[in-house]
Amino acid sequence: MPARKQAVDQGLIRELADLLNETGLTEIEIEQGGVHVRVQRAAAPFAAHAGPAHAPPPRPSEAHRHAEPENPASHPGAVTSPMVGTCYRSPEPGTPPFVELGSRVTEGQTLLIVEAMKTFNPIPAPRGGTVAAILVEDGQPVEFGEPLLIIE
Repeated sequence: MPARKQAVDQGLIRELADLLNETGLTEIEIEQGGVHVRVQRAAAPFAAHAGPAHAPPPRPSEAHRHAEPENPASHPGAVTSPMVGTCYRSPEPGTPPFVELGSRVTEGQTLLIVEAMKTFNPIPAPRGGTVAAILVEDGQPVEFGEPLLIIE
């Protein structure tokens, strides 16, 4: 180790952490001006559990599919991700999902959680209604503005 310490650029660390989330990488290492920085994402507790992931949601009936718009993001009841992260349908592995297809929800009720930078962020229902479509699978990476589910 060098005898003198150099200040680490906190902005660089944040940029690298954001890059991890955006790309899905688990580790980034960089050396700049004699300073070596390694940013590594710890495995999320949800991703670490053994056993089958939640089954994908059942497909809507033909009549219901015909009524849905081609682009789910343009549906007036679409609930979109407020951030880049990993979406989970249940509070922890092995527990029932927050909502299922056809569930009645109330405004403010937790629908999903999105993990970003080791923080689990609840995604609340913007209004009451019925869950008409679930567009993500448990443990799926999501982007900002990506439709997660539809409430009618």
